[in-house]
Amino acid sequence: MSGTSRRTGSLVTAFLTVGGLLVGPQSAPAQPQHEQHRAHGHEAGRHMEHRFDDPERYAQSFDDPARDEWQMPARVIAALDVGPGQAVADIGAGTGYFTVRLARETEARTVYAVDIEPSMVDYVRQRADEEGLGNVVGVVAEADSPNLPEPVDLALIVNTYHHIPERVAYFSALRDRLAPGGRIAIIDPRKGAPGGGPPDEFRFTPEEIAEELGRAGFELLTRHDFLPRQSFLVYSARPGDDFGGAR
Repeated sequence: MSGTSRRTGSLVTAFLTVGGLLVGPQSAPAQPQHEQHRAHGHEAGRHMEHRFDDPERYAQSFDDPARDEWQMPARVIAALDVGPGQAVADIGAGTGYFTVRLARETEARTVYAVDIEPSMVDYVRQRADEEGLGNVVGVVAEADSPNLPEPVDLALIVNTYHHIPERVAYFSALRDRLAPGGRIAIIDPRKGAPGGGPPDEFRFTPEEIAEELGRAGFELLTRHDFLPRQSFLVYSARPGDDFGGAR
């Protein structure tokens, strides 16, 4: 999301596992020692580094039907309220858990499946082709940019926030790739929530996310509390700030 991108890890729609497997759909296969997640300190705060370059392997956990019980994708998508003709970016698309649902269940003109791993993007492209979803477009991202080809009305970032290094800079740049009135929705594991996932040191409170996004020029628009394991926060660009999405 280049040599640099391979060091910073994949931005994918999935929890990570440390010291054991997760229960259900986010249960990733046990990792050999060289693949174990690494903590990094950056100006914008801690992040977890990992590679996700084997889509078939990870699809078994990312797309496990049991995930629906707690991820509540239909309810999430209803809350996102994607309008007819809008463009959506699923940043950290992974194997396309949310991408294909957004393409099927909304009137989005385009759903960009964005991931740092080319193999993941290829996987989602093939999945979309097999399902006849002509509004899905794959995008290979860089570590510091989602490489969106146009401004989008919504950027959805599921279980990916804690992977992003230099988050303030990243979201400042992403802000310039939002259409006027565009939003970002962040769904990320809550501190202390059950069900596995990254350790608490890699989890962020809503207040910590708000502080970082505030520095990137965003303000909280809506907070949803129905997900049992994750925070669900929707942000918009702060009024009055210079806005680059329509340039």
